[in-house]
Amino acid sequence: MSYSLQVAGRSRVVVGRAVEELPRLLPAGRVIVLTDRTVARCCPELFGGCDPICMEPGEEHKTLRTVEAVCRELIRRGADRTTFLLGVGGGIVTDVTGFAASVYMRGIPFGFVSTTLLGCVDASVGGKNGVNVEGYKNMAGIFAQPRFVVCDTSLFGTLPRREIRAGLAEAVKAGIIGDEPLFGLIERSGLDGLCADAEAMDKAVVHAVRLKAAIVGRDEREHGERRKLNLGHTFGHAVEKCSRAMNHGEAVAVGMAIAARLSVGLGRLAPAACERIERLLGALGFVTEPPVPLERLLEAVTRDKKSEGDTIHVVLPTAVGACEVLPMTFEALARLVRSL
Repeated sequence: MSYSLQVAGRSRVVVGRAVEELPRLLPAGRVIVLTDRTVARCCPELFGGCDPICMEPGEEHKTLRTVEAVCRELIRRGADRTTFLLGVGGGIVTDVTGFAASVYMRGIPFGFVSTTLLGCVDASVGGKNGVNVEGYKNMAGIFAQPRFVVCDTSLFGTLPRREIRAGLAEAVKAGIIGDEPLFGLIERSGLDGLCADAEAMDKAVVHAVRLKAAIVGRDEREHGERRKLNLGHTFGHAVEKCSRAMNHGEAVAVGMAIAARLSVGLGRLAPAACERIERLLGALGFVTEPPVPLERLLEAVTRDKKSEGDTIHVVLPTAVGACEVLPMTFEALARLVRSL
C-alpha cells in the first residue's frame, strides 16, 4: 500500500516502494541519477542498470565544490534543460541534487528517492535545498520543489541503527510542533518497535510528512509559520558546527531539549511536558546535553542563517503538539541559556 500527499501544490510525496512507484512518476525523457557510493553499493536495484553520478557520502561533502563537480559531470554527459535529475539517497544527496538541478542551466526538473528516515520525514520534503559553507549548515541554498519524492521505508533495513534513530529525532520534532498522536505513536512503539513494524514506520512517516506539507503549503518561503520547523535546529546546528561527536539527528535532539528547558524557564511550557519530551528522547537513546560548553554554542548561534541583525527567531514548545516562534536578541537568549 502507498500513501500520496501534495506539498505546495507542486510536489508529490509518495510513501511506498521505489521500484514500484518510479516507473509511473518519472518523465518519458532522459533521466540522470545522482547518488552516493554507499547507496550505489547497497541498493543496486534502484538504478535499473543506469550509470549514476556518484558523490562521496558524508556531511563534509555537502558543499559548493560538490555541486560544481555535479554540474561539470552533467555538462560532460550532455544534459540539457529537458534532462530530469533524480537524487537517490539520504538528505545530503537530495540537498545536493536539488541545489545542482536548480542552478544547472538556470534550472532543470528533479525528483528524489529518499532512502533514510531523516530524509523522508524532513530533508527531502518541502523544497529547501542547501549546502554548507565553512562548516555552517545550509548557508548557501535555494527554495525549489522537487516534482516528486518517494519515501521508501523498506530501504531502512540497510541503515545502521544510529541513522534510524537520527531520523526519529525529526519525527519527534514534528510531533512536538503539531502532532501529539505522532509523538504518542513513537512513545508507544520505541525505536525497536518501529524498526520491527513496517506499517507503524510508514504511519510515522506519513504523519510527519503531512504536518510538514501543511505548514509548507501555508508558508513556503519561511516568512512566518514555517519557522516552526526549525524547532531544535538553532542549537542543533550550533552543536554540529562545534563538534563532530553527533550527527544531525542527535544534535537536533540536544537542541529540542534545550528549547524545552528554555520554554519552561520563560513559563511557556509546563515542567511535566518538558519531562515528557526529555524522557522520550532518552528512551530513544539520545543524549540531551551538548558535547561542548554552552558558551561555544552561543557563539555559533550568532552565525545562524536565521538571524536578523542582533535578533534570532527561537522556536519554543508550549505543549506536546504546539509551539511558538519567539524573536529574541542574542543578549536575551544568552542570559536565558546561562540561567538554565
